[in-house]
Amino acid sequence: MATEKRDYYEVLGVSKTATDKEIKSAFRKLAKQYHPDVNKAPDAAEKFKEAQEAYAVLSDEQKRRQYDQYGHAAFDQMNGGAGFDFSNFDFSDIFGDIFGSGFGFGGRSSRSSNRARRGADQVMRVNLTFDEAVFGCKKNINVSYYDNCSECNGKGGKGEKTCPTCHGSGTVTSEQRTIFGAFMTRTTCSTCGGSGSTFETNCSNCHGTGKILKKSDLEVKIPAGVDTGNQLRMAGKGDKGTNGGPNGDLYLEFYVKDHPLYIRDDNDIYLELPITITDAVLGCKREIPTLYGDVKLTIPAGSSTNDKHRLKGKGIENIHSHSKGDMYVILKVLPPTKLSKEQKKLFEELAKTDLETNSEFKKIKDYLAKSK
Repeated sequence: MATEKRDYYEVLGVSKTATDKEIKSAFRKLAKQYHPDVNKAPDAAEKFKEAQEAYAVLSDEQKRRQYDQYGHAAFDQMNGGAGFDFSNFDFSDIFGDIFGSGFGFGGRSSRSSNRARRGADQVMRVNLTFDEAVFGCKKNINVSYYDNCSECNGKGGKGEKTCPTCHGSGTVTSEQRTIFGAFMTRTTCSTCGGSGSTFETNCSNCHGTGKILKKSDLEVKIPAGVDTGNQLRMAGKGDKGTNGGPNGDLYLEFYVKDHPLYIRDDNDIYLELPITITDAVLGCKREIPTLYGDVKLTIPAGSSTNDKHRLKGKGIENIHSHSKGDMYVILKVLPPTKLSKEQKKLFEELAKTDLETNSEFKKIKDYLAKSK
């Protein structure tokens, strides 16, 4: 049986308002404590992996925002229930700072920033009317994404030359002397960011970032049955990859407007139907609006407020199984607010009639009789 995941903030021991610096500091402390090369306890590896996953989410502004809103479910939905996948997350910088080369995390390898990198994922909110969500639709949306700069081919500058600080290796080695001896630490070169190269001038088009923001129109087919909070993955429609890496994905997150009549509960819908006292007492037939056309509903005599009538298959289509939910009509008996003299006399005559033969009235009468 799978164990329930702990809250990521609890794992790192920080508050939900923690800064990026506090989150990084907390992870550094846990990494030093539980890294398998340092800690040989049976549960060290699992605790180290747990801390890695928490840091990979909370150190990323977008993923942290998703986690704050949806919790672990945000990543279960994206990965088929498997949770957040941090296998491609780059920990080399922070591990280089913590362990140095002695533990196999001594900064990035030469020119590691030149390796192929996957583009970042994007999340975009899409507003839908109730009917658009229920029946599906096509939407033209304007998508923003980062693409490689055409002026510098994504490099960020012109006049490429060997980095004078690391001499093209992408890393810098320093010696630290302590009471326990000398330690060699290898970290990513801060001048070139690990690429091994610098430029004579930064690209004026992308200002040295290698990326420019682009916009494009995209026609999207929204499936029937989506609800607020559901996401649709558009593979490869996120930011462009770097150095030939694959593009990121675009996740469309839906927000569905309320309907003036229906209340939605998963794939079922509820409609509150007002009826008069005479309708409730004598029974009647009422025309009911459904998602698929009007129907006649027979309301039996003696009905009460909150009586529920089920219309099978008149609900919303399930986005996965395509089976339809049900519609429930909830009665609400409304007393008249204005009466003519004749109507008032009729109610006064009705009040003289013994209506307390009902079992609910009788239950209270019997209890009062016993208490006297």
